[in-house]
Amino acid sequence: MSNTALLERPATATAAAIRTQPEATAPLSTAGADLPAVRSPRGFALYVGLDEIKAAEAGVSLPLLVDALRRTLAELAPGAETHATVALAPHGSGGRDLDVVRLALQEPGAIARTKAAAEEDATDEESGVTVDISRKRVLIDGESAAFTYKEFELLQYLVLREGRTIERSELVSALWQAQDDETPGERTIDVHVRRLRAKLGRYEDIVRTVRGIGYRFDRHADVVIRYGHGTPSPDRF
Repeated sequence: MSNTALLERPATATAAAIRTQPEATAPLSTAGADLPAVRSPRGFALYVGLDEIKAAEAGVSLPLLVDALRRTLAELAPGAETHATVALAPHGSGGRDLDVVRLALQEPGAIARTKAAAEEDATDEESGVTVDISRKRVLIDGESAAFTYKEFELLQYLVLREGRTIERSELVSALWQAQDDETPGERTIDVHVRRLRAKLGRYEDIVRTVRGIGYRFDRHADVVIRYGHGTPSPDRF
C-alpha cells in the first residue's frame, strides 16, 4: 500500500502540519490505557534530510529516491506496507535539512529539542557574543548581528577550529570556490576579516591576527558557542 501525504506551508518557520489523504492511516499514539503492557516493533521511520537542489546536484530527484527505496524494500520484504511523506518548509527558514524534516513530521525528540532551544533563548545573556552554529546567527549583547552569509562562514570556520591558527590560503580555499567571481587573494582576505571585526564591535578581538600567518579564535569569556541539540555540526572537530 502506498499513500502520499503533503505538509501544509506552516505559519512559522519551524513547524508544518501534516495533511494526508482520507485513506491514510492515523499514527499510533505512544501513550494510552488501551495499549498492551508488552509492545513489539511494527515498523520504522527513516527521516531523510535532502532538498531538491542537493538531490539534483547528485543527479537524482526526491520522487526517484522514494521509488528506489520502495523497490528495494519490496525486494527485501514483499509484505511490507509503505507510506511516503514530503516535508515542506518556507524558503529561508534555515536549519539542517534533517532537523527540519523531523520537526515538520512531529518527531518527539525534535519537538523536545526545539522547546529546549526556545527556553534557552529566553535566558540569553544581555552582554557578550553568542555564535549559534545550528541557526547560523550571531547575537551581540542580546541583539542579532547583521552578518552576511560569508561573514558568518568565516567566523564559524575559525570558531570550529578553536585554538588553531588558520592560514589565509586555507580560508580562501575552504570558503570560496575556484570559479567564484569574488574569490579573494591571500592578502585581500584581510579585508573580509576587517569587515567581520567591524560588526563584532567591542568584541572584535575574539578574532586574533597571527602576524605573518593568518587568524585564530581562542576561548573567550565573552563568547558563547552553541552547536545545537543532538548531533554536532559535521564541520566541528
